[in-house]
Amino acid sequence: MSSRPVVKDKWKMKKWYEVLAPEEFGGVSLGSIPADDPDKLIGRVIETTMYDLTGDITQVHVKLYFQIIKVEGDKAYTRLKGHELARDYMKSLVRRKSSKIQGIFDVETKDGYKLRVTIVALTSYRCKTSQKKAIRKIMREYIYEKAPQLNYYEFINEILKGTVSNDIAERARKIYPIRRVEVYKTKLLMIPTPEGPKPAVVISPIQLKKTAK
Repeated sequence: MSSRPVVKDKWKMKKWYEVLAPEEFGGVSLGSIPADDPDKLIGRVIETTMYDLTGDITQVHVKLYFQIIKVEGDKAYTRLKGHELARDYMKSLVRRKSSKIQGIFDVETKDGYKLRVTIVALTSYRCKTSQKKAIRKIMREYIYEKAPQLNYYEFINEILKGTVSNDIAERARKIYPIRRVEVYKTKLLMIPTPEGPKPAVVISPIQLKKTAK
């Protein structure tokens, strides 16, 4: 009689790791995920909301993306990859007979992080093309002035608490009646390193080994 091969229970082989937000977000727990190898966690993106972090129900539409950059012991540490407002929330802001002005800008913070920022302004009434251009110019001038004054997490904090949106709306109202301004999305593009700026791409060591073969 031939003996049956021993089948390993992969689930039992897995260990649970607690995922932590960056210190700038209080280092709070984002939950726990299982893995049979900690290297497999590197590069994983965890989606959560500002409501989950703060308990403020008015921020339930603000989605945050944290990427695991290192694992030590049973803790997985993350970096903010970006944020985005829920599409249903953005749709609820759009009104008939009004204009939507969008601007997409690549900026660099004081500490050398480069990110793409998408800003949306919604007017009270339909405006002219020249007024749209003037409002987009205000967005651009403000964001290029603001980002270099703050480090990455300070800048993100100003966005998440609404300071950036409110400041742009106040300036834009000199051009045309503005109903609302939202920083719809941010995406981290480049990070500073001792060797200079590098793409904000996190690759698992396991993936690197596969690529090297």
